[in-house]
Amino acid sequence: MDAAVLYQANSPLEVRSLQQDAPKHGEVLVRMGAAGVCASDYHVIHGTARLPLPAVLGHEGAGTVEAVGPGVTNVEPGQRCILSFVSNCGHCRQCRGGHPQLCDTNAQTGATQFDGTVRLHDDDGNDVFQMAKLGVFAQKLIAPAQACFPIPDQVPIDVAALIGCCVTTGAGGVFQQPGMRPGASVAVIGCGGVGLNTVQAARIMNAAQIIAVDVHDHKLEFSRGFGATDVVNSREVDAVAAIKELSGGGVDFAFDTFGSAETTRQAVEALRKNGHAVVIGLAPLEDRAPIDLVDMVRNQKTLVGSYYGSSSPHETFNTLVGLYVDGRIEIDSLIRRRYPLGEINAAFDALGRGEDGRGVIMFE
Repeated sequence: MDAAVLYQANSPLEVRSLQQDAPKHGEVLVRMGAAGVCASDYHVIHGTARLPLPAVLGHEGAGTVEAVGPGVTNVEPGQRCILSFVSNCGHCRQCRGGHPQLCDTNAQTGATQFDGTVRLHDDDGNDVFQMAKLGVFAQKLIAPAQACFPIPDQVPIDVAALIGCCVTTGAGGVFQQPGMRPGASVAVIGCGGVGLNTVQAARIMNAAQIIAVDVHDHKLEFSRGFGATDVVNSREVDAVAAIKELSGGGVDFAFDTFGSAETTRQAVEALRKNGHAVVIGLAPLEDRAPIDLVDMVRNQKTLVGSYYGSSSPHETFNTLVGLYVDGRIEIDSLIRRRYPLGEINAAFDALGRGEDGRGVIMFE
């Protein structure tokens, strides 16, 4: 089968024909339908996030189960599924404590399957890793069975792919925040795929004011369609000052969906007293934010991280699928560009230029 492989950081992805082993105990073979083009993959390509190489990238996807290995009972061939980029073991401290999105075993085994081995090999004899045990930029993949969340026929495969990462990460980070309430004031810093879902989740939660912040006017205008009430171009004005002016002194919640030292600083400084800053976007490795600690204490601010929607991915998938089927969340219009696998580097070029919405690799 063909897959897009990264052999070296700061190099284009190479579409190669790879040999794929059969699924082992607890694993499934999935025929990919669609895969989202995400900034997390972009970071790996450009060396600001690390992954063992060579690797098939991609962690946001959906497809159809084609075969199952021994011991698999939760899915069967023919089922269409969203793929979770955290396959939880169910036995580690985090899983037992109700936080499967933080599974220790998944983190420790990384880009291999749970037994520490790989299922892909190239013609040069190299073992090929899979990002997040998935590597969705491939015609087919082997994954742990617990990655699969079956979906109804009403959910298109490209919509399902986006629920696999950007919708769950952005919306879940709002839904799961303690204290989030109707009437709250919210700032969302970064209007990419994750940020747009943070904006619309705040709308679903009946936030009174949603201030979108970005460096591109076209992305800010696009965010209005998802619920932004106000917009700030942080390239043209001081974002913190603008947010405070628009909100009458600061917001109740500020979400950093971009992920950088500067945007996290802005999120904390844009809060009113007793406000909450939530970091959702992944910053480059070794980035450190300059936080005013006196401000944090005297104004009783809270700074927290949110990973993969702050909850069980499958539970959030279930919520989002229900909202989509009921017409209460907009996902179709997030998809602005569709590409075949052979044009994957063009898809990442569009992401790097800051184009609106999400690009999707289509396999069907």
